[in-house]
Amino acid sequence: MSTSDTVTTQSPVLSSEDRSARIAVTVFPLLILAAFAIAMITPDTFKPLAPGVNWALGVIMFGMGLTLTLPDFGLIVKRPLPVLVGVVAQYLIMPLVGWALCYVFRLPDAVAVGVILVGCAPGGTASNVISYLAKADVALSVTMTSISTLLAPPHDAAAHRLAGGQSHAG
Repeated sequence: MSTSDTVTTQSPVLSSEDRSARIAVTVFPLLILAAFAIAMITPDTFKPLAPGVNWALGVIMFGMGLTLTLPDFGLIVKRPLPVLVGVVAQYLIMPLVGWALCYVFRLPDAVAVGVILVGCAPGGTASNVISYLAKADVALSVTMTSISTLLAPPHDAAAHRLAGGQSHAG
């Protein structure tokens, strides 16, 4: 094969913002796992941070909200299917996966209720941050977080009644 027959491919040149975002998306899960490990080994390490968690989450969400415009949410209205799929995944698939894990691993009832409850919990700040860093559809992520949070109280109450085999009327 002669040198004139070789094909050269160039990787796309990333801006410094894109490189930083790619590093952040890669490092973020590692930081979460490291924090989890430290918290499991020495739980008292993070106790002083507890009072500021709600404020920190609020600031993060506000900052991401500032990156959105009304036209971003207009796209959600024009294509509601992704939102519907997300709601179904959040409130049907996730609890079923939680139940399946409990069944497969034969978890004690108290632990199983917790696992299923976490499966029922709406998405949150972390999913929105990852969507932002990955340059994904942040408006869709924020919309999904909002809708699933609004649906959480009635859904979780119904799920708990079903899981517990109890029916509380009134």
